[in-house]
Amino acid sequence: MSSLDPPVPQPSPARAAGALLLCRAEPEAVEAVARLLRERMLLVPAGREWSVLVPEGKPWSQGGEPVDRVLAGWAGALAVGAPWPVLALWWDADHSGCTLATGFRRAVGYEWLANGTPVGVGEAMHTLAGRLGLDPVLDVQALDRLTQDDPETGARARLRGLLAVLTRVGVALPAGLDPGDPADRLSEAARALPGVRTVEWPGRGHAVRAEIDAVGHSRVGAWLPGAGTPQARGLALAQMAAGLPLLVRGLRRRGDGWSTAGLLLVAHGALGLAYERVKARG
Repeated sequence: MSSLDPPVPQPSPARAAGALLLCRAEPEAVEAVARLLRERMLLVPAGREWSVLVPEGKPWSQGGEPVDRVLAGWAGALAVGAPWPVLALWWDADHSGCTLATGFRRAVGYEWLANGTPVGVGEAMHTLAGRLGLDPVLDVQALDRLTQDDPETGARARLRGLLAVLTRVGVALPAGLDPGDPADRLSEAARALPGVRTVEWPGRGHAVRAEIDAVGHSRVGAWLPGAGTPQARGLALAQMAAGLPLLVRGLRRRGDGWSTAGLLLVAHGALGLAYERVKARG
């Protein structure tokens, strides 16, 4: 290319960004929690006891937080109110990574530059393996290779390598949902998959009624172990106490991830207290 040729336009990080949320639960259980995110998503099975959420919208392209922060907030919000872990996979034109959220534990993640250069802490992969129940020797060795320099392996290949290891715990990402593809292409592929569900916010009143009704089917009961006990009420109050500061922080910074995490924590806490009142009234 001569010096007179126009430069080749490069996609912006927002336009090239995409994300997937892997949840270790069946679609029915994931749908009940995911709709409280107030973000339109597509939900499909992703292996034995796993589901994957594909965001249809792109809040990171609307002047908000970058994709990694948005996904960290979503993963944390989904995981705090459920007895299963959530693994977020995200990428843009500059870097890629993963974030694992499990309950109230501190989230753990890893990151690579677009060319595959590792920029995370190797110990994070060991923590991820332990929390997902991977083999402490063979699987950890495979994950360790993803944290080592290799000029022939880009970030997209690193994410595929991570997914290959996760097949050991039942993950099987459906065809067409390829890490590294932009969000538009992922959504198009997800809509064509069998059994796809559209998850969206049904409205506050409908959502609360639906979740209270779901208690009889053990859905909310799974989020509130020991329902009807002081421990359950304490958990609900703790969720609200943890969620309010996050919600305020997100509103001040206009951060979608923090706002969503705070909102969902508060919603879970309020739902728990409402359920306790319903039970008390018989």
